[in-house]
Amino acid sequence: MQKAAIERNNETIAAQLTPVGRETVQDRVYSELRRALIGGLFEPSQVLTIRGLADALVTSTMPVREALGRLITEKALEALPNRSVRVPPITLERIDDLLRARSLIEGEAIALAATRMNPRQIASVEAMLGEWDEMRALKHKKDIDREATLNQSFHFEIYRCCGSAVLIPMIESLWLQSGPCIRVAIYAFSDAGEVDTAHYHRSIVAALARQDAQAAREALVADISRPFAFLRDKLQSASKEGLRA
Repeated sequence: MQKAAIERNNETIAAQLTPVGRETVQDRVYSELRRALIGGLFEPSQVLTIRGLADALVTSTMPVREALGRLITEKALEALPNRSVRVPPITLERIDDLLRARSLIEGEAIALAATRMNPRQIASVEAMLGEWDEMRALKHKKDIDREATLNQSFHFEIYRCCGSAVLIPMIESLWLQSGPCIRVAIYAFSDAGEVDTAHYHRSIVAALARQDAQAAREALVADISRPFAFLRDKLQSASKEGLRA
């Protein structure tokens, strides 16, 4: 009788709990695809298949399908009629929309952070500039993956000081959508030997150290506008070439 009661209790518990294994795999797949999009590992307009991603991630198609569904809902990917998905293409409208949103939301976050950051937190982001200088001093080819990671760490170290639980998820969503576009610009800057973004980051840190919210906002907007302006020029040049052809 006691055994039967225990079995009934176990069945009740099982009915109330969600299986952990499948959910964990889905979350891991989602996190990995999210990381890849933010880091620009997928190119704009690149088509992704469920089977191809499942093979690459060494998992079944179900968690990949569910993760892609979440990313489509978040506007990071687009669904195609043949059940595959693609990274949204670069268009003038998309560039302008992303830049406008990022300037407004990230600008507000850094303005808030400028009035809240303590000396220890400012020293932490300033130390990242030292890491950047060390990396740039190396004579071998630029490590774009490391630059992208360091750039993301720098920005979010500041944003997390803004004191807003609402702004951070919004910023993460915008980085998720803009990652592939930004990576295209970063590669082009690298090939052209352009001035690195540490110049803009130093202006940001200097403004934060002065607790100058407006200067911090302006320095940030200048920083994030640069790759978008480059992409806009490229698209407009390509459009003019097409008209001449």
